[in-house]
Amino acid sequence: ARAAAEVRELPVAAIRRPLARTRANDAAKVKWLMESIAEIGLQEPIDVLEVENEAGEGYLYYGFSGCHRYEAHQRLGLETIRCRVRRATQ
Repeated sequence: ARAAAEVRELPVAAIRRPLARTRANDAAKVKWLMESIAEIGLQEPIDVLEVENEAGEGYLYYGFSGCHRYEAHQRLGLETIRCRVRRATQ
């Protein structure tokens, strides 16, 4: 059976965005999200994949959804973002 994803706060700076450079985000959507997040907080966590680093000491996090929410957090200068963390299977 597949383990359920765990929701937790992660440092924005710790999340790698491998697909971030393929297209630009919709600026109006990011602006709207910035206003919403500043007012009521993030309502829907972004999805990240947790991968054990090669040395076996800690984890790397790869964001694979929520590009607009991620950018909104960056632009607001927030240090953490709520994430739905899925562990990579070996």
